[in-house]
Amino acid sequence: MPRQLFFDTPEAFLQELRAQLASGVPRRCLQVHLPYHLHEVEELLIGRPSRLRYFALTGGLAGFGGGFLLALLTSIDWPVITGGKPIVSVPPFLLVGYLMTILIGSLSCFAGFLWLARLPSPEILLAGQPFESRFVLSIQDEDAT
Repeated sequence: MPRQLFFDTPEAFLQELRAQLASGVPRRCLQVHLPYHLHEVEELLIGRPSRLRYFALTGGLAGFGGGFLLALLTSIDWPVITGGKPIVSVPPFLLVGYLMTILIGSLSCFAGFLWLARLPSPEILLAGQPFESRFVLSIQDEDAT
């Protein structure tokens, strides 16, 4: 069960958050609930760049390869000779690969966002605690994470 600290002012909340980080509490063990956005909290809790870019890169490369392979294998399986053009022609295949890059890259980026944000999380939806206009700092035990 996480320990929850309640604050009425943002100054007291930020002071306690800085104190917890200075005492060695890992960032992954802290969870904040704010009535409005505070830029200082974002600066304190953001550690390293997100891994979301790797999802987008992997999805984009898989989409391009899959789209190119789809067009290639389709034209080999059903050869349509028109006007003396070659059956395997790269420029039209690049268009299909480009479109599949956008499609699969965006879908994998969205799936990566859901995965990294731990969404949808039924336990968070069921634990809907109204904090109203208070600043809440939840500290979990390091063993529980």
